[in-house]
Formats: sequence, C-alpha cells, structure tokens
Amino acid sequence: MTLDLAELARGTDEILPRDELGPRLKDAASSGQRLRVKAGFDPTAKDLHLGHTLLLNKMRAFQEAGHEAIFLIGDFTGMIGDPTGKNETRKPLTREQVLENAETYKTQVFKILDPNRTTVMFNSSWLDSLGTEGMLRLAAQYTVARMLERDDFAKRYSGQQPIAIHEFLYPLLQGYDSVALRADVELGGTDQKFNLLVGRHLQQGHGQRPQVIVTVPILEGLDGVQKMSKSLGNYVGLTDAPREMFGKIMSVSDSLMWRYFDLLSFRPLQEVSRLREAVSEGRNPRDVKMELAVEIVDRFHGAPAGDEARQAFIEQFSRGALPDDIAEVTLVAPAGGLPLPRALREAGLVASNAEGARMIEQRAVRVAHERVEDRTLLLQAGQRYLLQVGSRRFCFASVVAAAG
Repeated sequence: MTLDLAELARGTDEILPRDELGPRLKDAASSGQRLRVKAGFDPTAKDLHLGHTLLLNKMRAFQEAGHEAIFLIGDFTGMIGDPTGKNETRKPLTREQVLENAETYKTQVFKILDPNRTTVMFNSSWLDSLGTEGMLRLAAQYTVARMLERDDFAKRYSGQQPIAIHEFLYPLLQGYDSVALRADVELGGTDQKFNLLVGRHLQQGHGQRPQVIVTVPILEGLDGVQKMSKSLGNYVGLTDAPREMFGKIMSVSDSLMWRYFDLLSFRPLQEVSRLREAVSEGRNPRDVKMELAVEIVDRFHGAPAGDEARQAFIEQFSRGALPDDIAEVTLVAPAGGLPLPRALREAGLVASNAEGARMIEQRAVRVAHERVEDRTLLLQAGQRYLLQVGSRRFCFASVVAAAG
C-alpha cells in the first residue's frame, strides 16, 4: 500500500524536513525496504487516552503502508520524568511503578496498532548499559546554552525556578533512543519538537541519516481548555466502558467537536466538510456529535457497541430531554474543588448559594443526569459538567483551576 502524503499530513502540525519524507517513502517503495518508524511513550500512568491515539493513528498509517512500527516504552526515561511543559521538577517514579504501567500500555496500544506488525521495545535495553562513561560522552554532545533554547527550560531559568541537572539529560536520552534504533521517522507531540530535533543531531554525530520528524497537535480535553490528561480528569480513556466513552464525547462543546473530527475521526475529509455544511444549514450538531461518538466507541469496543451506547444515551435523554441551546459557562474552582451550591449560583441557575443548597435538598438538582442530594459535593477543575435545576434550567459548566 502506498502512503498518501496528503492523508498522512491530516491532523499533523509539522513534518520536518517536509521535503525529505516523500523521497524516503519513494526510495523505500522502490527498494522494498521498510522505514523504521518510532514513537516513544513514558509509562507514567496506567491508562492511555484519546490524546495518545493521535500518534498511534499515524503509526498505524505507516504500518498499513508496510513500514516497521516501533512502539517504544520509556521504562528508563520514565523514571526521570519528561520535563516538557513542566514548571517544576517532576517527581521520579520507581522502576516497579514504571514496569507496572508499561504492562497496561502493551495491551492498550493493540486496540489501534496491528500486533503482528508492531515491535515493542523498552529503552532500558540500551540505556541501562550506557554506564557512566557513556552518559558523559552523551552529555558532551550538547551544550547548556542549546538546552536553554528549549522554551520551558528558558522560562524556568528566567523565572528563577530550579532546573535539576538530570532534566537536561532527558532530551539527550530520548534522542539517543533514535540512535539505538536507527529510526527513519519519529512521531511526537508538538511539545516534543525540541527532543525530536536532539535525536536528529545525535544521529548525525553517529554517522546516521537523521530521522524525519512528524509532530501532531496536543489534543484538548473535554473541558476544551487544557490538554487531555488523566490527572486533570478531562480525558477519554481507551479502557472506558462504551457508554462512559460515548457520554464523555457527547459532553464536548459543539466547537470542540470539529477539532475532534479533524484529529480523531477516520472519515474522509470531504465527508467531514459535508457534516459541517449540514450543521451550518440547520442540522442539530448533537446528532453529528453522535456519529463521532459511535465511530470512536466502535473503534475501541467493536461494532455494534457504538450503536448500543447511542441508543442508551437517547433513552436517557428521552426521560428528560434537553433543549438545543444549552448555555456554556466557565467556572473557576479554588484548591480542593468548587462547592455545588456556589457553582449553581455562578452558572446563573439559582439566585444564591442558599437557594442552590435548598434545591439540592429538595432533590431538584442533577449533575450529568444523576440526581444529587449532597450539598457538599465539589466540582473539580479540568472537568465539564451538565448541570440541571428543575426541569427547565440547564447549562454546561467547564471548571478550571484558579490561577496561582
């Protein structure tokens, strides 16, 4: 199968250098050789979510074109913790924690990748044996000045926030993975661009042809504000039950729905354009969102799980149908969470905290369709909630953390 560059570029942010990938694909096709396509994941949590699948979907596209997919588990680098995007040093994980999480990754990735055409590797295979001398030689190949060109390091340095020496080693170790694997292509998020370029630099120093870099955007979570993350609670996990997965996708805003279509759907671009046009001409976006939810549920649970989840969702709504024009609000949660009575007031569903508490006691408040009777319930930052008071007052509330 020939890999279509236009389809490959769909949902990507950059291909660097862009003019190298096409010739490499042609050379591989004419010679019968396979490109070695690498994507690395540090197992810092047990579950993968839809944000991770942007890389995996691209890797699957390379697989289907006959190339070698290398799913690299960063069991060594996971103990350091990737400093990308962090404003403080990450707490290191133990080897036992990393290996436990890695076991779950190996099963989840095959919901997308073809297990018969995937090579699973652990970077401890070469980094454990690198040794002190090897680490010193590796560190000598990059300067502190170059490291401080990385945006998050630069911000922390200028803000007089500490940067531990081992954090400088992380991009070098990730780059050395590409040397050890002789990678032709490496996939990563936009936040990984610096590390991926380090890989090219190190490969050149080792006399290898430097890899082509393909970066994908960072997927926003269900709140539409912060990136999808299990720690923020705004994620759709690959192991979520079908109805839970369907309901989470249905909770995203109508505008974010199109972002999910662009990055997550396998539908042809022309079909997505037709759906956009239909909505602009009056079709209910909720119905279109259901099509996306069915597609994703079927992908991870198999048909007819998507249709079954849709029917359950419709039946749930038929017991208390929602209006088409539900308001969208953003609420700020203090540390620990936002009390529900206060959330109802700030969302404009009640006039005061006292009224909110009274409506809860009268069993007139629902959160995500579930009746709530606990006035001490706290809404957490990073989540998006459907709030309902009585039979006519509704809103979608995206809860964000207070600054500072």
